[in-house]
Amino acid sequence: MSTLRPALLTDHYELTMISAALRDGTADRRCVFEVFTRRLPAGRRYGVVAGTGRLIELIRDFRFMPEEIDFLRRTGVVDERVAAWLADYRFTGDVDGYAEGDLFFPGSPILTVSGGFAECVVLETLVLSVLNHDCAVAAAAARMVTAARGRTLIEMGSRRAHEEAAVAAARAAYLAGFRFTSNLAAGQRYGIPTAGTAAHAFTLLHDDERAAFASQVATLGKDTTLLVDTYDISQGIRNAISVAGTDLRAVRIDSGDLAVIAQQSRELLDSLGATETKIIVSGDLDEYAIASLAAEPVDMYGAGTSVVTGSGAPTAGLVYKLVEVEGRAVVKRSEHKATIGGRKVAVRRHKPTGTAIEEIVVSQGVPDHRPHDRLLQRSYVVGGETVAPPTLDESRDHLRQCLISIPWEGLKLSAGDPAIPVTVVPAE
Repeated sequence: MSTLRPALLTDHYELTMISAALRDGTADRRCVFEVFTRRLPAGRRYGVVAGTGRLIELIRDFRFMPEEIDFLRRTGVVDERVAAWLADYRFTGDVDGYAEGDLFFPGSPILTVSGGFAECVVLETLVLSVLNHDCAVAAAAARMVTAARGRTLIEMGSRRAHEEAAVAAARAAYLAGFRFTSNLAAGQRYGIPTAGTAAHAFTLLHDDERAAFASQVATLGKDTTLLVDTYDISQGIRNAISVAGTDLRAVRIDSGDLAVIAQQSRELLDSLGATETKIIVSGDLDEYAIASLAAEPVDMYGAGTSVVTGSGAPTAGLVYKLVEVEGRAVVKRSEHKATIGGRKVAVRRHKPTGTAIEEIVVSQGVPDHRPHDRLLQRSYVVGGETVAPPTLDESRDHLRQCLISIPWEGLKLSAGDPAIPVTVVPAE
């Protein structure tokens, strides 16, 4: 699988700024950049922080190779001064942010990058590329997990995404609560449990459906899943049980009116004595389709296109903005794009019962501490040295607890206000 080196994610305009800053002497000014969103995607009540673990590794390994610098020099993107700076580049600053798996809302400072202007601004495209993708997938996946009401979800969208994005999406979906992925690279890279079954092509390969099922069962045993909707679903189920017996693990249905078909399939399986055989459904499922099947006898969902594309919101809308220079708060005043200057510190307030009620964000200060407050930022990089982040499974558990903590209205799939309000206190 091809892997794009992180330094190649640098944008031309970033090097334009660095070139000028190196020439005028401002490149090393101590700066603070923050990642946040001005608004959530339409219909969403929370965002999910995802991709931070991947990002920190990419920042740690962020280097410009000689051939990359030669390309930039040859094409006139950089001069010799900038080329020499790129050759020596190592990030020596700090990165702080919300924990992976935490929730965020408009104005939440989910990542803070501080250091010299040039060493921080060169990371902008990398930071936004990773976080906008992974946060979008995780938010969609979390909504699907809520809609599934405890039933198992399999991520199976690799064929609907760029090959590297597919691996990242599988990671984000697992973080959000999916139990399996069909992406083997994600299984190898991140230790995510993998699952999958045959496609329609395998059935069509054989002379008839029974022959295909017999081959699969002979190879994999009865603890497998047979795809029964290539021809006629009812006959497919009969053939599956006839070949595998009543202790077949599961059948999968990938088409049709899933609510009706799931009921009919459960009745048929039970009548054949296969009362423990599970029903897995797939086929363009999103959170709304999954919610509509809540009352049906479905045991597991397979989600593909919608989860890897953020279910209609393929980006989290995150921006990377300069908020402080040499300890001085700086602000952008553009209409509809204004920022609040100064480095932020954020806490989330909770009732004694644990329900989150508000997020307080203070610029160039610290919120007054109250019982049940939780500080939201933690250190990821200190002086260029990486601090070990939580494991993926720990982040997965953290998200589950965060979703439990928000008011129940915040879990609705319908449009509404953010699950909790964010109050930003500007620098004095």
